[in-house]
Amino acid sequence: MKKAFVIILLFISFSSMLAQKQKKIYELTNKQIDSVLNEVSKKNMTITERMKYYSSMFLGMPYNLTCSGDGPYALYETEPLVNFKQTNCMVYCEHVLALSISDSWDNFFNNLQKIRYADGIIGMRTRNHYTMADWLPENSWLLHDASRKVGEAKTKQVTRTISHKDFFTNKGITDLRYVKPDRTITIDYLPFEVFKENQNHLQSGDIIALLFAKLNNIFSAHMLMVFDSDNGLIIRESALSSKTTFDTPLNKWVDKYLNSEKYLGIAVMRVNENINTPGNIILPWEIKKSNK
Repeated sequence: MKKAFVIILLFISFSSMLAQKQKKIYELTNKQIDSVLNEVSKKNMTITERMKYYSSMFLGMPYNLTCSGDGPYALYETEPLVNFKQTNCMVYCEHVLALSISDSWDNFFNNLQKIRYADGIIGMRTRNHYTMADWLPENSWLLHDASRKVGEAKTKQVTRTISHKDFFTNKGITDLRYVKPDRTITIDYLPFEVFKENQNHLQSGDIIALLFAKLNNIFSAHMLMVFDSDNGLIIRESALSSKTTFDTPLNKWVDKYLNSEKYLGIAVMRVNENINTPGNIILPWEIKKSNK
């Protein structure tokens, strides 16, 4: 009888642990997320394998364009620095990346600021607002532009002029000290048909920027991730159109844009090979050294 009671207790305990592991990240407390980070960091997984794991924990999370900001003491956008109840396309990618290189809540929080802001300095003027002009260059320690690797000879180029002065002025900000100067930038991109034809050159964990076709002052309209699955490659994204976070087979996703007039194509960003090694964790105080 006593033995049977012990077995029942063990079964209940195991069932409880299993249920917690199956929870989505928006159902967990910060302390529970800290425990998950600690546990997953001990597994022999690469950064992109952890990206696949953590990104799945966001599926079903509601979309909110203004879900995240510069914190309650900011002058302009006072939304929280971390939000696991809602997300948008860029915040989703940032949170997943920060989780995937971290082994604790504290390291995740600080790594997130390193990804989101230039040198990790929190503020409107130092935030990496523009995906291809700010976000990717400032995160060269973590990611690189892999568009040419995927598109090969069929890769094309597009040039845009990025103006932080115009961006901040349009937000009603008059103090333009310390903002970046206007920059004319040329990037590689893949037309949608090339993206579909060359999808075998993609890697699980690649981050995709969907590019505007006709705007001359911005590149990226949307950010999403690519992962492998039992049924082929999938697009994993948080999108305003669906107001949630979800998966779509890659071919089905790209077919929507083949004749698009609004969008030009895509750019591909990839985790650097030298750090995408099994078990590798990046500590926040190491990033400045890596960036140099």
